[in-house]
Amino acid sequence: MIVHCCHCRWCQRETGTSFVLHAVIESDRLTVLDGQPERTTIPSESGAGQEVVRCPHCKIALWSHYSSAGRLASMVKVGTLDDPDQMPPDVQIFAESKQPWVMLNPDIPSFEKFYRRSEVWSEEALTRREAMLNNMQ
Repeated sequence: MIVHCCHCRWCQRETGTSFVLHAVIESDRLTVLDGQPERTTIPSESGAGQEVVRCPHCKIALWSHYSSAGRLASMVKVGTLDDPDQMPPDVQIFAESKQPWVMLNPDIPSFEKFYRRSEVWSEEALTRREAMLNNMQ
């Protein structure tokens, strides 16, 4: 639905990098090809925690679930994809805490913190999100 380039300190700490690329997608569109992923809940800045789903073999974090949509939405770690070049960021978030040497791409919308979905997401993505959230009920 959208790809975030997140510069928050929490993502920096969790990944050991300067930012993380998360592709937000409906969980029912994911397919696990081998093994049973391992799930663990870790603390999050919001206090609600996040569930991290890891490969059972190499323990790499594949995706996360946040409290806002639970397991309906997955925040796929773009770097784990076979062709991550196909998933450039749509938006840069938490730029206020980016590393000072990171240069933001001026062609990609950037926000000091977060944003209003209605102002950033495409109509198609908003429609997909609404359909996904209807499954929560």
